[in-house]
Amino acid sequence: MVLIHCKGKSDDHQFLYETTTETPVATVVRELVEIHNLRLRIQRLKVEGDELAQHGPARHPDKQGLDEDLQAEADGVLAPERGPTFCKDPNGKRDGNAPVAQVATMLRKALDDAAHVASKKQVTERRAVTTKKMLMDAIDVVRGAVMIAYPMGIPEWDPVRMDIEADEKPGDTPAGQDVLDPENAQLWWAGKQMIASNKLAAHVGKNEKTKIIAKLQKKGAGAPQREAPVSAEEQKAMMAYYHKRQEEMAALEANQEDDYANSAWADSRALKSHFSGVGGSRGGISLGGIGGRSGFN
Repeated sequence: MVLIHCKGKSDDHQFLYETTTETPVATVVRELVEIHNLRLRIQRLKVEGDELAQHGPARHPDKQGLDEDLQAEADGVLAPERGPTFCKDPNGKRDGNAPVAQVATMLRKALDDAAHVASKKQVTERRAVTTKKMLMDAIDVVRGAVMIAYPMGIPEWDPVRMDIEADEKPGDTPAGQDVLDPENAQLWWAGKQMIASNKLAAHVGKNEKTKIIAKLQKKGAGAPQREAPVSAEEQKAMMAYYHKRQEEMAALEANQEDDYANSAWADSRALKSHFSGVGGSRGGISLGGIGGRSGFN
């Protein structure tokens, strides 16, 4: 199996994918795009699902941002009755009717598990490849948890319901701009675009044990930017070592004393003394290796 380390335009958009050299590039691109979009879907579901577990279902878009208490006071009526699990949303997006604590914990657990399946840690920890089935199964678990939390269902305009039920479509929102269309996506490897009509073998060879790093790109966007030769963590470590070395050299230049002459590394006869047995740990003569256990016969 050919292992593809697929990357997007940001560091979070990466996952591992397995295929064969005989698979058409068009098929590979379509499957990579589906996995990419499902990962984005789970990431949004995690954010909105945590809000659902804490503040309840979303209000109608026309009523979001309104404070019911202030509105009731302005209208001269009593504020609506609230249950024991009510948790007011400070943003006014959700109605505050949160599920009971045990169910909310279960919902958050399902969301955390789904987010882990879609996390880039699957790559950094070199775990199993990501498949469409794995992601869909994670979404189905979240769907079941939402049904348990709200047996009567949540509104159709709630982002959680939309992410559970709706298919991914590109949009003008920041989240929608990361969504790719399989018909308008390209796969790049080694600075070259893979031709959709070719088989994968035409680009990577026929060795099934090949591993490549490829990038998904929208058509017309041109070649993706080349990655830096070192990672951000490696660059930080190199800079830290460089600054530490500079400080050490500055300290040596500022030191006008000759105490360094007593150091072992400053002794020009250290190598000769080592092999002749002269100049041991205390500057004396080493008798090790002569005679028996007591040192003499």
